[in-house]
Amino acid sequence: MHREDRLVILEITVVEAERMDVLMAEYQDVPMDLADASLVAVAESRGMQRVFTIDCDFYIYRLADGSSLEVVR
Repeated sequence: MHREDRLVILEITVVEAERMDVLMAEYQDVPMDLADASLVAVAESRGMQRVFTIDCDFYIYRLADGSSLEVVR
């Protein structure tokens, strides 16, 4: 296993938490839950493009710049 092939647990920043509120309001019709919002907010703020999930809603969600995340299943 390579060093970059590991699970990383990140602490949520205040800015990310505020963004999570905005995202959950924006996607309330999906609905986006707290876990989904945290993944999107962290990806946006930390420049990540790839998420591991089995949640098909991630094909709907968009980052602040309009791009989509690469979903790894």
